Amino acid sequence: MSMNLSRKVKITIGAVIISSLAATATVYAAITPNKYPLTPIYEPEFYGSPSSSIASAVALPASAATFSTSGTTPSMINKEGKTIYERYGDTEAQGTSILQNIEKQLKEQGLTMKDVIYLRVYIAPDAAKEGKFDYDGWFKAYAKYFNTKTNPTKTARSTVGVAGLVSPDWLIEIEAVAAYPSLHNQD
Repeated sequence: MSMNLSRKVKITIGAVIISSLAATATVYAAITPNKYPLTPIYEPEFYGSPSSSIASAVALPASAATFSTSGTTPSMINKEGKTIYERYGDTEAQGTSILQNIEKQLKEQGLTMKDVIYLRVYIAPDAAKEGKFDYDGWFKAYAKYFNTKTNPTKTARSTVGVAGLVSPDWLIEIEAVAAYPSLHNQD
């Protein structure tokens, strides 16, 4: 009989502990602010400083469809060129070439550069810049396409310096993510 009583006490104590944990979780959930917007969003929303050339974050509607490019590389400008700069150009020229290529890919999907919400950029060291990364060249290429009068979009963006890219002639490679407009029919 004492074994039975002990088992009943253990079960009761376990039930009290579980009930207490459940009550604590319920109270915590009730006092924790909702992490989702109070009102739904219907198009991409860009966040960040108005003085910055890029967005610090982008929010998409729950139903948004996106289009992502693989790493896009520059087009060759002179096959007979003797240096990487003659074949592909410097970082600014390569960045501009890549953005032109991305623009073509977007157009094939019914999108424009205004639909781009995020860019991931890989920059390799430039021998002509003492082996340093030419971030300024990339920023100049970006400024031709984004945060302009014709395209006020300021994308969220990561720019990463890497040891090298697939081709030693490439100084930059870019991945883009664009959001389809909410009324877009993908069929």
